[in-house]
Formats: sequence, C-alpha cells, structure tokens
Amino acid sequence: MCSDVVVSRPHYDSRAVAQGVPEKDHLVEVPQPSSGLATAGYRSAKYTPTEWFSNYQNLLQQAGTDCHEATSLQRASRTLYQDTDASTFKTQAEGTRLLGERLQEIHYWKSELQRHIEQLLADTESLVALKTRLEKALDATEIPYAIATDNLNCRARRLGADLVRDTVEEELFKEVDLIRSVQALLKRTTAQVVSQIKLNREAKHTLEMDWSDKYQAYHFDDHSGRHSNMSSDTQLHPSSAAMQEQVSSHPSWTKFTQDNLSKAVQEEQATNSLRALVEQVLQDTAEDLRVQCSSVDRAFSERCVELNEAKTQLNMQLKQILEQIGAQEKNIVALQQAIHNKEAPLRVAQSRLYLRSLRPNMELCRDEPQLSLEGEVKQIDVTLASLHQNLSKARESLSRLEESRMALEKDINCKTHSLFIEREKCMTHRKRYPTTSALSGY
Repeated sequence: MCSDVVVSRPHYDSRAVAQGVPEKDHLVEVPQPSSGLATAGYRSAKYTPTEWFSNYQNLLQQAGTDCHEATSLQRASRTLYQDTDASTFKTQAEGTRLLGERLQEIHYWKSELQRHIEQLLADTESLVALKTRLEKALDATEIPYAIATDNLNCRARRLGADLVRDTVEEELFKEVDLIRSVQALLKRTTAQVVSQIKLNREAKHTLEMDWSDKYQAYHFDDHSGRHSNMSSDTQLHPSSAAMQEQVSSHPSWTKFTQDNLSKAVQEEQATNSLRALVEQVLQDTAEDLRVQCSSVDRAFSERCVELNEAKTQLNMQLKQILEQIGAQEKNIVALQQAIHNKEAPLRVAQSRLYLRSLRPNMELCRDEPQLSLEGEVKQIDVTLASLHQNLSKARESLSRLEESRMALEKDINCKTHSLFIEREKCMTHRKRYPTTSALSGY
C-alpha cells in the first residue's frame, strides 16, 4: 500500500454538468479525512461520521433546491411555450394574410402592366402601319413629280410665239413646288413616327421587365403563402432574416411601377396625337395634290380651247388669204392682158403718126386727124401707165398675201404642234396621275 496521504477531491455536481446548467461559484467542501502517521495505512480516502452526515445533508439540500428550481422552470417553460405558440400562430397568420394582400397588389400591378404592354404593342403596330403608308405615299408622289417635270420639258419644245409662260406653266410650277413641299413634310412625319416607335418599344421593354420581375415575385410569394407548419419542403435559413442590400421600400416599389406606367401612358397619348397628325397629313397632302392636279388639268383644257379657237381663226383667215391670192393672181393676169391689148392700138396710132410725119412741106399740117392721133397716143400712154402701176401694186399685194399665207400656215403649224404637245403629250400623260387613295398611302 502506498504510504502517500490521499487528498480529497473537489465535489462537482454531475447533474448540472449533464443538463448544461452553469456551475455554482462555490464548491462543496468535503471535510478532509484525518490522517495520522499511525493509521496511515488504514485511513486513506475514508471519511468520518461527521463528514458522512455533512455530505448526506448537503446532498439532500442540493436535491431539494434542484427540485424546486426544476418545478419553477417547468412552470415558466409551460407558460412560455403556451404564450409563444399563440404569438407564433398569430404572427404566422398575420404573415399569411399580408402575403395574400401582397399577392393581390402584385396581381393588380401586373394586370396594369400587361394591359399597357398590350396597348403599347397595338400602338406600335399601328405606327408601323402608318409608317408603311407614309412611305407608300412618299413613293406615290414621285409619279406626279415625274409627270409635272415631263409636262414642263414637253412644253419647252413649243415653237415660235406659242413658247409663252402661260397659266398652264404657272400652275405646273406651283404643282412642282407643292410636290416638293409634300415630300419634305412626309419625310419629316416619317422621322417622327420612327422616333415614336422607338420610344414605344423602349417603354414596352421597361414594362415587360417590370412585369417579369412581378411575375417571379408573385410566384415566390404565392409559394411562400402556401407554406404551413405541416409542409415538407420548408427548411431553416438563418441568414434569410438579415436585411438584404439594394432592397426597396414599399413606397419606392409602388412609385417605380407608377413611374413606368406614367411613362407608358405618356407614350400612348403621344402615339394617339401622332396617329391623328399622320392621318391628317396624309389626307391634306393627298387632297392638296389632287386639287392642284385639277387646277393644272383645267388650265390645260382652257389652253387647248384657246389654241383651238386661235387655230380656227387662223384657218379662216388663211382661207380668205388663199381666196385673195387667187383673185389677185387673176387680177394680175387680167392687167397683163390689158397691157398686152394696148400694144396693138399704140402701134397703130404711133405708126399713123410716123407716116403722117413724112408728109412733105405744107402738107405737114396739124389737122384734126393729127390732133386726134396725138390724143390717142397720149391716152394709150396714160392708160398703160395706169395699168403698169396697178400691176405693180397687184404684184406687191400678192407678195404680201403670200407672206401672210406663209405666216398663217407657220402659226397654224405652231398651234397644231402646241395642241399635239398639250393633248397627246401632256394631258395623256396626266391620266396616270395617282388617285387620292394612292396618295394617302393605301
């Protein structure tokens, strides 16, 4: 047996350690056994009756204290879990109710977003259709422009005095200017439509992103609302209750969607205004072009009437000129014949005077036959002079008549050429002028 003295160990409450109850600050001091040199071999690790009794009393006291504390703890625990069960059930029910209200709110905003997305889609499609109409209307104006410029080029080939800046030409220049103005207006309007289509698509994309986020949020909240204490797919997520970064508040969440919807409403109103403007522009431009076309056609018709009247008058005058030319030619022939007819009497009279001038001496007398012959010669000379003068005037008149005839025929040719240009070249070409429907983009 070992001769060392065995020292008593500090006493620890093993039940407190097993239950996880903090140890008390004081230690149960177990009386130290007496030790003596004489009994060293027999008294090691043994207690005295007093120590035994003290230890027994301490155990009873500790057990009573523990029972009292356990009873108090059980009573407090029963009250606590009853209260927490009711509070937890109430809190869970309130959370379920709030999730239901949240689902209704998300569904409302999601429906509003869907409605405006469909409206923006319909507005964009209508603008695309209007853009197509504008492009068709712009293409349709090329035909009137080609017709007007071709009319001007054709009329530039008129001859002589017919090459005049008349009402038709003024109306054609007005038509060309109007077509250029209409083309510029249609191009500007098309640019506005393209810009509005871009804005509509951007607003629609923003609404679709918001709708997609709300769709996912609705799915998560709906799934969350279906969870119960009996659900098998619930798990503990300790970090889920921590405040997330970049989280929005309910007012900012609502304002975000309201701002998106306000932007969409603004673009819808702008689309409606632009659509009405485009319809009015297409209608006004088509009507203006058709009105100007009618003005040009009316000017052409009036010009053709004027040319026809002028040509008729010229033809009538030419007929008179030709009649006068024929009569004058006959008059010249008659004058020439009359002059020719005066040559024989003149030769006779002059021959007589010549023979009588050969009479000798006193026989060379200015008797009545002499005087008569001299008078006859003078009369024939005067007649011939008068006939020659009339012949000269007749020839001059015939020359002037020929000049008038050539001028009239030339002018008639000009009028005929002008009528050909106006009717066959211009007015026939103008029959290809687009209709009001085509100019409106249909």
